[in-house]
Order: sequence, then structure tokens, then C-alpha cells
Amino acid sequence: MRTRTVPTRSAAALAVLAACAAVLGGGGPSGAAPTAPAAPTALGDALHAAARSAPQAVQQAQDQSDTCDVYASVPPSSADGPAVKAIKAKRSLVIGVDQNSYRWGARNPNTGQIEGFDIDLARAIGTAIMGDPDKVVLKPVATADRVDAVKLGRVDLIVRTMTISCDRMKDVAFSKPYFSITQRVVVPRTSPAKTLDEAVDHKNVCVAKGSTAADVFDPAKEGAKKDAGAHLTVVENQLDCLVLMQLGKVDATMTDAGLAAGQAAQDQTVRIVDGDLKPEVIGVAMLKGSPDLTARVNQVLADYHTSGDWGRSYDRWLKPYMVNDAERFWPVQH
Repeated sequence: MRTRTVPTRSAAALAVLAACAAVLGGGGPSGAAPTAPAAPTALGDALHAAARSAPQAVQQAQDQSDTCDVYASVPPSSADGPAVKAIKAKRSLVIGVDQNSYRWGARNPNTGQIEGFDIDLARAIGTAIMGDPDKVVLKPVATADRVDAVKLGRVDLIVRTMTISCDRMKDVAFSKPYFSITQRVVVPRTSPAKTLDEAVDHKNVCVAKGSTAADVFDPAKEGAKKDAGAHLTVVENQLDCLVLMQLGKVDATMTDAGLAAGQAAQDQTVRIVDGDLKPEVIGVAMLKGSPDLTARVNQVLADYHTSGDWGRSYDRWLKPYMVNDAERFWPVQH
């Protein structure tokens, strides 16, 4: 399968970070820098036009208030509506992915290819929709840039450990969830912290900008650790947190359970402490107002799990590093 990838622009910055990670973390993948916002593409215009003509009732599942159902999405369908037809007309499906999260989406230094659990899923979705893996483009997107990448038409989909939240559902549409997670904390093995609270209370904690982990310490967010007294270091991508821990610049990293497991697998000098927060689910993000694309993705997700491909990808990439078995991580679909 010769799925194309699109590099980010900051090649020099990526090279520096890759060298740092290789020396300090056993040759980990390079970190991705965010690309500058671009003007909406013709596809984005086409999808916005489709949104204007779509019945409002179809989008109610994604048009949520502060209290929402993160499992809500349109029913699965294999039909090609206006959004899918617009994508096929331009002869490429652009999927935003991670390239610096070990076991989820990371660039293999030997092959130059991006690989991992999310990458398997992205390729499966792309191939099912386009019918040709060569028409699928994987584009690295920074954590903080995920929503804008969709809204500005730089990507058609985001498959990048993206937590479904009420706030995000106001900006983008989500598929049915495909993974259940919680927030966990990673610390150096030399840290005396035995629990999550000990690891973050009055400590220098690293989080990725725009991540759910950052919300944990935001007093305005429901369920935030308002009394932790943590000093936050905010970075563009969670791999940057691992590098800062290796350099002794931060005491801990908060991220989701899957990415925490990836960091611990990538670097044997760090570990995950006991305790977790905020049960959550991960989904595929796309432009609001394109219910046929959401329905098409939901059909692929259902087929991907039923066929056993989800489980095989989990076993290959994540099973050795995650706590408990796969049944814990496939969401119970509502």
C-alpha cells in the first residue's frame, strides 16, 4: 500500500527535535510542528455548500450544548452523498494524522512511513471511501491545529487520538467513538510520585496545547483539578513533553492513556503513575454539515471492528503497552 504522506513545513525544527529525541529517548520519532493556517480549499467550499442544503435535523446529533452525548452521531451508511462525491471529484482524501506519537502515529526512521494504530484506521477509512489507497493522503497535523485543519478545509478528516467533547462538537462533527481512554500522568522513573496527585500537585506539568489534558487544569472546565497548584508548560505536541522530561525541564506529563502508554514504551526511563481522570472516548473528526461523510465513516468503523481489523491493529501496536485487554478500549456504542 503506497499511501502518500504530506510533510509539515518546519523541516529544520523537526530535524532538531528528532536528533534530541534520538539521543535522549532511544531514537524516537520526530515531532511535528503546526502548519500555518491556509485559506479554505475548493473542497471546503463544496462541503460548506452541502452543509447549507442539508436538512437541519440530520445534524442535531452533533449540534450540542454544554451537556451533550459524546456517543451521538449519524447512523452508518455506505451511500455517497454530496460531501463524499465532492471528495471523490478531487480524487484525493486528505486525512490529518499524528507523526510523533509512538505506536499511534509515528514516522518510522527506517522507512520514512508514518505507522501506528491510528494510521491503520486512517488508511482503512480512506481506502474504503476512495476505493484506492493511492488516493489517500496522510497529512501531519499538530494537536492544537486539529479543529482549524478541519474548519479551514486543510484536511477532510482527523484520525489523531482526538477526544470527543461538548466544546469540540460545536466546531466539528464526530464519528461514533472508536476508542475509550482516560487521562494519565507520566513521570521520570526517578520521580518519587506514586499517585497522580503526588505527580502533579505543585509540580511543573507538561501538556499539549488544545488537548484534553490541558483542560484538566483549566478552572473554567468541568471536573478540573482546581486545587492542584500545578505550573503548566504548554507545548504543540505531546512528544515535546517527553523531550522536556528527558531534559529535566518538567516533572510530569499529563496525556491520555494511549499516548501515555506510547511514551512509556518509547522511553524506558519514564513510567505511568497509578490513577486516572476523566473517562473519555476518541472519534474521527470532520466538517460539520456533511452528514453523509460522517455516516460513511461510521459504516467503515463498524465494518473495521466487526471484521477483526480493529483487534488485529490493537494487538500489533498497543496490546503490549496498555493496561487490561482490548475489550476495555472498544467503546460500548450507544
